[in-house]
Amino acid sequence: MRRLLLLRHAKTEHDAPSGHDQDRRLDERGHRDAAEIGGWIARHPPLPNLALVSPAVRTTQTWDIVREALKGAGPAPKVEFVPELYGADPVHLLTAIRMASVTDPKRLMLIGHNPGMHELALTLTGSGDEAAKRALRDNLPTSGLAVFDFAIDDWNDVSFRRGKLVLFVSPKLLKQASRS
Repeated sequence: MRRLLLLRHAKTEHDAPSGHDQDRRLDERGHRDAAEIGGWIARHPPLPNLALVSPAVRTTQTWDIVREALKGAGPAPKVEFVPELYGADPVHLLTAIRMASVTDPKRLMLIGHNPGMHELALTLTGSGDEAAKRALRDNLPTSGLAVFDFAIDDWNDVSFRRGKLVLFVSPKLLKQASRS
């Protein structure tokens, strides 16, 4: 069994001072949302063993906040910054996932960008929680987290439509749940 966590970066400023998309930083809400989703991950083990993170400023900031929230909840995940995750489509993201077979973590987290992350989540989904599938159908929002289980022993065997969507959560959904 392998578990994959897909996390989209948190909310960002509209434009970076440099004018380069990769330099966009988290805004105030992004900082809060990343801390909230990081806290949620910490309270819902098992934690990822390895995080693959796009090197864009907003994804590295999201990772830093999530990593801080995970402290004390278990062994700290290893991290690799993977340039190919920036702007990647589902096929390239799947390649990055399969590359994890080299170190073979049982639980892998990807922190990246839309539209690729949302498209990947949709194409990996073969079965799973119906409410989560409906919630994920339209968007993987900023700080949105989709968790998949695969009945495999090697990341090389991950393929489209073979994942079980275990859950989908976002800061907005967490707020709605706390009001209920």
